[in-house]
Amino acid sequence: MWGQAGHYHSDMRYRTFPGTSISVSEVGFGTWTISTGWWGEKSDDEAVAMLRRAHDDFGITFFDAADAYGNGRSERQIAQAFKGRRQDVVIATKVGYDIYDEAAKAARRGQAELPMRTDPAFIRFAVDKCLERLETDYIDVLQVHNAKMEHVRDRQLWETLRELTREGKIRAWGAAFGPAIGWLYESVELLEREPDINTIQMIWNVIEQHPGTAMIEAAKAHAPNCCFNIRVTHASGMLEGKYTEDTVFPANDHRRHRPRSWLVNGIQKIRTLDFLAKDMTLGQAALKWLLAEPRVVTTLPNIYDDEQLAEFAAASDKPDLSSQAMQRVEELNETNFGVVEEPMNYKGTMTREASGAGASP
Repeated sequence: MWGQAGHYHSDMRYRTFPGTSISVSEVGFGTWTISTGWWGEKSDDEAVAMLRRAHDDFGITFFDAADAYGNGRSERQIAQAFKGRRQDVVIATKVGYDIYDEAAKAARRGQAELPMRTDPAFIRFAVDKCLERLETDYIDVLQVHNAKMEHVRDRQLWETLRELTREGKIRAWGAAFGPAIGWLYESVELLEREPDINTIQMIWNVIEQHPGTAMIEAAKAHAPNCCFNIRVTHASGMLEGKYTEDTVFPANDHRRHRPRSWLVNGIQKIRTLDFLAKDMTLGQAALKWLLAEPRVVTTLPNIYDDEQLAEFAAASDKPDLSSQAMQRVEELNETNFGVVEEPMNYKGTMTREASGAGASP
């Protein structure tokens, strides 16, 4: 039940960020699919219409943006979609990239990362710019975008987020780790150093369980109120169950740049999971697997058309996966779903020095 806006969607369930009054739909909407052009082009009108449908027809209330998505485009789309209805939605955005440096923007090629800036003055400037684009005076959830170890260890950065919370500009704060899978000790050390953190955004899914599972264990040990919002819920589309060995991705789709082995091995793994798709689609079961973890507050499947919006939103109210199904997934994961492949190439800090200080990335 979603009380704030007087809407009731019988088929969407809601969870609360622990220690706050922020209630969000179990299935959220990550706006990078509609604002960046990496998933096919969408006009702003199409994007806005889709955001409104997500909320009005399916009860989705959590919308995740970043200032770097289309240089503010995702935030402007959200502002337009929910003009005059700010109370109806929970807005998350991210800061940390210097999207205001013209020289860096001009030199950017493909998916190369922009330079990052996280000094207090810049964070405050970036947050004010987000508020302007979102046409609001508060951000529900602010995350440091793709935080690295140097940011994790920067006390001043997290203190700035606490100050912004006290000032009422943000309601909850945390970090998003990425862009690729990994970043284990960045997350672990952040949970140890800043145990009052509200949330972490990470990559986690049925066939890519490491290091997400270890991050959740670290939160249980160190950060009582830290919950997780999950991206790459379907292993870049693999768990949607639609790929075959002959799948070819369009030229502007970022999956086109992956090695063919990713596709072939992924499809082999997916075939072992047929048992999950008896009462629902595999895509829905992938979300139910994530939602079986109480610390997952919301999931961010990649939504790029109406069919997926309807399918993923409907997952929330599907029956929970049985303990037998969960157990079977765990057993399959231990054997890498029966696939022999090169060890995964993780990013960031994946081993820890004996001193406990954390290895340098």
